[in-house]
Parts: sequence; C-alpha cells; structure tokens
Amino acid sequence: MPAQTIRFYERRGLLPQPERGPNGYRDYDESVLARLAFIRSGQAAGLTLVELGSVLDQRREGAVPCAHVQSLLLAKLDEIRARQRELVTMAEELEGLIARSERLDPADCTNTQVCHILASSG
Repeated sequence: MPAQTIRFYERRGLLPQPERGPNGYRDYDESVLARLAFIRSGQAAGLTLVELGSVLDQRREGAVPCAHVQSLLLAKLDEIRARQRELVTMAEELEGLIARSERLDPADCTNTQVCHILASSG
C-alpha cells in the first residue's frame, strides 16, 4: 500500500499515529496492519471511508460493531439493487434508441438537428 494512502488514513483518523523509531521512521505494529486489512476489505465491499470510520469508532468505544456493519452492508445492497434497476431502465432506453437508429436514414436528418436519433420522438 502506498505511503501516501497510509498517511491519508492517519489524517482521517482511520489509523492511529504510529510510533517512531530512533531513525525517525514510522513503526507500525500488527494492529495497524490488521486495521489496514479491515479498511481494504470494507472498501472492497463498497463501504466508504466515512462508513468504515463509524465502525472503527464503535470499536474504539468498546462496542462490537457487527450489527452496525451488517446494517451498512444491507444499506449498500439496497443501493446496488436500486442502481441495477436504474441500469435496466437505461439499457431499455438505449435499446430503443438503437432500434430507432436502425429505422432512420441519416439523409433525413435536418440542419436544425444535431442527430435525429436523439431528437425528441414526441
């Protein structure tokens, strides 16, 4: 993982500020590595850094955040399903425009239209 990403997570409070060795280099322990793996897994599941921060906040407060994680994942799944429905509608609209394009003759496009495929069909 790039150092810039780790510094960004530190600034956002997702990672604690690391101890420094005698040479001035940051010294990360196993808990930071586990937290980095958690962040990567959460992002792979579609969670935002803000959402992951809320999970880490609960853990810092001593709570077991499993119920919170489950609610975040359920909300994310609802968002994805809504987006899938939007994409199906968009695909149907595109299929209609493609079918329209196959029926239209480019020679019939007027100078006032940019493209009669996308012109209002109403």
